[in-house]
Amino acid sequence: MSDQTKQKADLRKSLRLARREHAASLPPEVSALVFRRPPGPVLDMIPDGATIGLYHANDGEAPAGGYARYFVEAGHAIALPRVTSRQDEMQFHLHSDPFGDTDLEEGSMGMMQPAPDAQALTPDVLFVPLLGFTDAGGRIGQGGGHYDRWLAKHPDTTTIGLAWDVQRVDELPLENHDMPLTAIITPTRIYGPF
Repeated sequence: MSDQTKQKADLRKSLRLARREHAASLPPEVSALVFRRPPGPVLDMIPDGATIGLYHANDGEAPAGGYARYFVEAGHAIALPRVTSRQDEMQFHLHSDPFGDTDLEEGSMGMMQPAPDAQALTPDVLFVPLLGFTDAGGRIGQGGGHYDRWLAKHPDTTTIGLAWDVQRVDELPLENHDMPLTAIITPTRIYGPF
């Protein structure tokens, strides 16, 4: 294992713990209000009719369900990632029920995702989960590389991270394949656009 790989693994472990502990410490009434609606400056980044890519949060991730409900009410198609294995490419499919999640199933990695027969979509704007981020738009994810590989093939996608403030770090051991974000939203501020 290279020094950089070990550094990333150690950082992921500490960031995952900080994220989980922070999310668990929030009272339910606060959690229900956080990330309920995108802030105005972020809405200005969303083209009319854009397909919005989101994720179904787990393990302390910043919640994205409020954004899914907001955007579907505003007339946008919502797409969630579908991954069948760690090696397979991530694809996006229509999320038709952000109010009840009746169209989702548990995937091979425990992630709630659209069924295989859901319509395939390509997001124009993609809200992504993360473990850590920098003020300059650097992002470190879970380590599977799914988002980085997808973004490398879709460089024109507006990419916005959702995170808790506790996930901000001064620097990250980024590599060439680590794709930067367009902006990052936390409960207290917006970083970017970069």
